[in-house]
Amino acid sequence: MKKTYDHSFHAYIKGIILIGFALLMLGLVLSGNLIYYIAPTMHPFVYFAMVTFFILGIIQIFRSTSKKDEHDHHCNCDHDHQIKGPPLVKLGIYSIFILPILFGFILPDRALNSDFAANRGIQYGSGLTITPASAQSSEIIEDDDVASSQVYDEEANNDLVDEEVNNLSRAEAFLEDPEAYYESQGLGSEEDDIEHYQIEDLYDQDWFNDFYSQFAAELEHEDIITVTEENYLDVMTVLDLYLDRFIGKEIEIVGFVFREDDFDDNEIVVARFAMTCCTADAGVYGTLVESSEADQFDMDTWVYARGEIIKGEYMGFQIPIVTNSILREVEEPSTPYVYPSFNR
Repeated sequence: MKKTYDHSFHAYIKGIILIGFALLMLGLVLSGNLIYYIAPTMHPFVYFAMVTFFILGIIQIFRSTSKKDEHDHHCNCDHDHQIKGPPLVKLGIYSIFILPILFGFILPDRALNSDFAANRGIQYGSGLTITPASAQSSEIIEDDDVASSQVYDEEANNDLVDEEVNNLSRAEAFLEDPEAYYESQGLGSEEDDIEHYQIEDLYDQDWFNDFYSQFAAELEHEDIITVTEENYLDVMTVLDLYLDRFIGKEIEIVGFVFREDDFDDNEIVVARFAMTCCTADAGVYGTLVESSEADQFDMDTWVYARGEIIKGEYMGFQIPIVTNSILREVEEPSTPYVYPSFNR
């Protein structure tokens, strides 16, 4: 005799899963660990989902207490809502939802660390630094045997250089006047019905320039530039845009220690993770710090750094460097991440 599908049991399991997700979110909210995964601007959506899951879970559990014949006839959509397959298949399907709940309760909550930073890569300053450092003199090969063993295809090399120069010229032309660039390429004519979106459509460039110009003027009057969780990305952006105006000025900053493989003993990065929505879009923003005490601090140690801003170079780009720095170990902040401001 073929075993009938137990709607009550499966409704009960679904209810337990929904309530499990609701309790997991509630635990993160009450412990304050939700900030490790979701930006504060997204917290209202988590609260809404938590309440919704809890209500739906209660409804499913109440449904599981109904009589079987009521379950079999509660829907007249002519669709089969059963989970098909042997018990192992059904167990596998439910485990997709149950395991995240179990891991969420069992595994400790912690902030992202240097391992993630190494995989994601560090943005020095605000990530807007695009000015190459002064051209370095090319290395001269003095070993005749090595030089004679290298065969260059001059024509192919020249073509590659011409292509790179051409691409750079096209990029500069686009940035200077996007509309004229589109017209020169036969795009964006008045007869076209296609709307071409440009970066100017995403933000007001005048507002962007005005805000950071004003913010730079305010920082110039400060005896010491104090980088806080609220102004972290704004200060990094100002230092990228107006670095020459802040050379010689003192700055203090808090972050975790990160080191690149090619760093000297007196070099570290004081870094913070920036999050817009959740950990999936997290980026690492750091400031290169030079100090005689740098080798005393391990990776992921949270430190306070205070020193003098100079113009330096790393990986062929000009960046601000904090030199002659005083370093002091501190506790991890209650909010380890920083967030962009959208309410200027």
